[in-house]
Amino acid sequence: MPTEQVVAGSIPAGRMKFCLATEGKISHRAHLNLKIKGEELISCFVMKKLNQYFMQEALKEAKRAFEEDEVPVGAVIVHENKVIARGHNQIERLNDPTAHAEMLALTSATNYLKTKWLNEASLYVTIEPCSMCAGALVLSRIKNIYFGARDSKTGACGSVFNIANNKKLNHRVKVKGGILKEECSSLLKCFFKRKRK
Repeated sequence: MPTEQVVAGSIPAGRMKFCLATEGKISHRAHLNLKIKGEELISCFVMKKLNQYFMQEALKEAKRAFEEDEVPVGAVIVHENKVIARGHNQIERLNDPTAHAEMLALTSATNYLKTKWLNEASLYVTIEPCSMCAGALVLSRIKNIYFGARDSKTGACGSVFNIANNKKLNHRVKVKGGILKEECSSLLKCFFKRKRK
């Protein structure tokens, strides 16, 4: 049975139109209307494929960081089903401890949209954001954070702290981790193994 792949375009409000491509050929146009609790939702299958696609884009950024001898973390910000900002760690290059992938992507996204609020945008990042990045993402009012690998030492989206979804703060971000976690963590492991030699 051939593998189906989502060919994403823009997603109109209330309805997602997409094409299913089979073995490189577009076979038909489909409309998904899945009603749950009175709202139209995108099917889990389509959402999983989109999450994987955007995490692959974040991984491309992480690989750029790896090539530049930076800790390989990459991020993209998505708005209306389109990547509007990219970032990868540039701490060594800029001699700046705040030059994390998420922070650079965040600045790029707000400049692109010409607003300080990203309440309809989502972040895809290869590792769980730290407390600095999670705090900045809360302040930006970003809607979703999707990350690859958990960070048991500095993760602030549930591992060590939960800044992203803290009830004491004025904004809470929806968080989903574990997207392409093996690919994301293996790049980090490879980087640190190389550093120890």
